[in-house]
Amino acid sequence: MSIPYFQHPSSFRDPSGFVFEKDNVVYRQVNQVYKQHFDFFIGCGLYEKLVKEQLLIPHQQINENLTGSNDRYATLIPAPVEFISFPWEWSFDMLKDAALLTLRLMKEAIASGMILKDATPYNIQWHNGKFIFIDTLSFEKYNPDEPWIAYRQFCESFLSPLLLMHYSRQSLQQLCVAWPEGIPLTVTRSLLPWRSKWSFHTYLHIHLHANISKRKTNKTGTNTKFSKQKMRNLTGSLEMLIKKLKAPDMATAWSEYYDEASKRNNYLEDKKRIIERWVDELPEIKTAADLGANEGEFSEILALRAIKTIATDSDANCINKLYNRIKSAGKKNIQPVIADLSNPSPAVGFGNTERSSLGTRLHADLCLALALIHHLVIGKNISFEMMARFLSGISKKLIIEFVPKSDEKVKLMLQSKKDIYSVYTKESFEQAFKKHFRTEKQQDIAGSGRTLYLMQRNEE
Repeated sequence: MSIPYFQHPSSFRDPSGFVFEKDNVVYRQVNQVYKQHFDFFIGCGLYEKLVKEQLLIPHQQINENLTGSNDRYATLIPAPVEFISFPWEWSFDMLKDAALLTLRLMKEAIASGMILKDATPYNIQWHNGKFIFIDTLSFEKYNPDEPWIAYRQFCESFLSPLLLMHYSRQSLQQLCVAWPEGIPLTVTRSLLPWRSKWSFHTYLHIHLHANISKRKTNKTGTNTKFSKQKMRNLTGSLEMLIKKLKAPDMATAWSEYYDEASKRNNYLEDKKRIIERWVDELPEIKTAADLGANEGEFSEILALRAIKTIATDSDANCINKLYNRIKSAGKKNIQPVIADLSNPSPAVGFGNTERSSLGTRLHADLCLALALIHHLVIGKNISFEMMARFLSGISKKLIIEFVPKSDEKVKLMLQSKKDIYSVYTKESFEQAFKKHFRTEKQQDIAGSGRTLYLMQRNEE
């Protein structure tokens, strides 16, 4: 018996409804239990206001009961989100802006007689060059007799990682992988320095909040109630604290990459000219993945040609700079993502299916792997064969740069480790990639000893 639809594995926690896919179209079912809240959300004008201000993903409502469920009240077709990313793939300022978006939605909801029942980063995704809220069913009618049920979730999911990065001056996105539902308040409190207590808002939302939450585990009926004004005060306090937090801005091995590369006898200019020419000869390319993008200089070449590009790099500082440049310029075709290709984002959650791995999500028409291969092969001991297999799973077209052993960057890498890389040669590289790709074009980059390849994936 065929299954008529596929329910998304992360969409099982909320009885209000769920996301499912049928015939390659993503839908959201609204269940009967959410009927009153949904009607109020639409009727009070909040949905229209949030969509108009590009804060909430728009949807189309259809009459068909595609799941055949008796619980169904409505079926929605939300605007498609092309690439799903997760908080451990966001830079500091990306997470900060996602937090501020959540608080703005909370304020808008309160003004319309509603409230956010969820305050998780998973409700926010990148869409048309900015973050947007995607969970239509997170809004409920405001009840003055109840506290903000999502307050702790917000503090653990947004405030905890932001504060820890702010005070430590380190990029700590991997903590979000260890605690995908939010870093527990007690853990955050124990990791923050003593001086954090001198910040009134930090003390209130982390230290005092942790103490109160701990005491409540042994008591019942002691929840604090909030009037609308108290709810606004709480939201305003969180907003004030988050706006003051600063991103770690530490110099890394890749922070000055373009400055150093620009000194290499027109290396960057020649490399750009070759790639621009090759890309212009590929009109069918609509999407791309720029792996090891640094601050996105080559991603912008693609974006200027209306190619929607996922720009990944393991350096959170570089991705943060790219994000802020995209934000200030209003660019829509580049999505920045933190990704260490030697240890990409894993599948997490119940049954390892709620949040899928980077390799499962990352697919494009074209893949750029520029000045990358030597870092993975020599830096991480990943073979050419393994790299070729991995890249063939991402795209059909590949532009890849081979950096020879005679290159100054490779020599520098080998100063701190034993040279066991006798097979690191152009011939071995070409032979390994030949199993998965055929070379369509090949050109040396002037004065660098490096070579660019345009490859097409072998189709079985």
